[in-house]
Amino acid sequence: MIQLEVAAKRLPPTAAFSGATAAWLHGLDLAFAPIEITVSKAAGVASRCGMTVRRAGLETGEIVKVHGLPVTSTTRTVRDVCARLPLTEAVVVCDMALHARLVTRDALKDIVSRSAGARGIATLRKALEHVEPAAESPMETRLRMLLVLAGLPRPEAQAEIRDRWLRFIGRPDLYYREQRLGLEYDGAVHRDSLAEDNRRQNRLLEHGVRLLRFTAGDIYNTPEVVVSQVQTALAA
Repeated sequence: MIQLEVAAKRLPPTAAFSGATAAWLHGLDLAFAPIEITVSKAAGVASRCGMTVRRAGLETGEIVKVHGLPVTSTTRTVRDVCARLPLTEAVVVCDMALHARLVTRDALKDIVSRSAGARGIATLRKALEHVEPAAESPMETRLRMLLVLAGLPRPEAQAEIRDRWLRFIGRPDLYYREQRLGLEYDGAVHRDSLAEDNRRQNRLLEHGVRLLRFTAGDIYNTPEVVVSQVQTALAA
């Protein structure tokens, strides 16, 4: 934060922190470096040492104050970030922003419609077809997108499973209700709560819910194996 406060003193009056820097300031789990700023097209600014300078028009309301610093609004920030990302990573950013209630789906649809023809806007438009506000982690989103882009049905996210007496049994990260197949992403949080995870898995298995568990290594290194295992389980 101190680094950004120092950088803010070197900004032109109409400039604002933007891109991943703005996303970080808004609370999204993105690295803010290198520092990015957006200046108006008419600003006489060519560069700033240690900063990435972008020229773009910023409409009224698209610059807000966060921690006392000028920052592009959440919707404009999501638009700018997603425009430079592949589809899955754009969905990751949208899911984070929606889950944190920093933006609404309608607000994102509106900025897409107002940005027709803008570079990269097609990625955000496509991402909105896949967003899931219930997603609780970026890797959960990446697992879901891996399956969907491979042609498998879209699973429910964070679906509560209850027994016939409506008692809560568990809530897998992703769930195929008809096939009673749950999918879990095992990250650091899961490792820290291994005992409780095991008890929850046992309850699900006891009630006829099958579980497949995947790690970041599975998703990044052997995505075809992940898809194959889920496909086989769905067909079983």
